[in-house]
Amino acid sequence: MTAELDPATLRDAFGHFPSGVVAIGADVDGTRVAMAASSFVSVSLEPPLVAVCIQNTSTTWPRLTEAAAIGISVLGESHDGAARSLASKTGDRFAGLTTTTSVSGALFVDGASVWLDTQVEQEVPAGDHMMVLLRITDLQVREDVDPVVFHRSSFRKLHRAAG
Repeated sequence: MTAELDPATLRDAFGHFPSGVVAIGADVDGTRVAMAASSFVSVSLEPPLVAVCIQNTSTTWPRLTEAAAIGISVLGESHDGAARSLASKTGDRFAGLTTTTSVSGALFVDGASVWLDTQVEQEVPAGDHMMVLLRITDLQVREDVDPVVFHRSSFRKLHRAAG
């Protein structure tokens, strides 16, 4: 192997691994705050933990940590536009989106396949990112919603096998 380990080469290589896309959101002092992430993973069943990796340069994450609860919405295939707007650095991140806020203050994107009501368990420095462990306190699953997938810098839909 002779590839350079520069950020562009690494981003391209990592992009070959398809991943789901989640919205991370909360109501912070009466304002909807959210971001998109594709670096989401289940961690533990006991206790119920998930993790997401957040860039250290994020200006949204510090605002989300002010919330008592954080909502994780596993975005569905109809949310490719939502994923783009939630990931944008400028403009209205909620354009065309409807959201629901739980009693705890966790913010969810309507039409998502899974809603996880979470609280920050631990933050672990990880290079140019922060790995955030989140404890699940409540959840809702919609079996009829297929996920959107992020692969090679594009949002894609899964195709069901005929049968």
